[in-house]
Amino acid sequence: QVQLVESGGGLVQPGGSLTLSCAASGSIFRVYTMGWYRQAPGEQRELVATITSGGSSNYADSMKGRFSISRDNAKNTVYLQMNSLKPEDTAVYRCYANIRSHHVTTDTTTYWGQGTQVTVSS
Repeated sequence: QVQLVESGGGLVQPGGSLTLSCAASGSIFRVYTMGWYRQAPGEQRELVATITSGGSSNYADSMKGRFSISRDNAKNTVYLQMNSLKPEDTAVYRCYANIRSHHVTTDTTTYWGQGTQVTVSS
């Protein structure tokens, strides 16, 4: 079994910053791509950012320049630094990770965190 546990959400004023963390634990042989999605009430799920095990990252256009994704491979943890937050960034943020659990097989499974609420409001 693999678990992804997120932390760092909360209430922040417009223009403020937050850092989200997501740690993977359990039956892990190797962690490949990790990333973040978000979903606002009444909206579709939206990709925020992804990062490969080698550190290559991609961002949704609306997050470029404001958000930064990083990871600590030794800790199987991905981070999302969010700056210059806007009210429209309010959403539940969920992390995911593509994980290979066993050395015998190359199969990977996508695991998800439980989600953390980010609210940007004055």
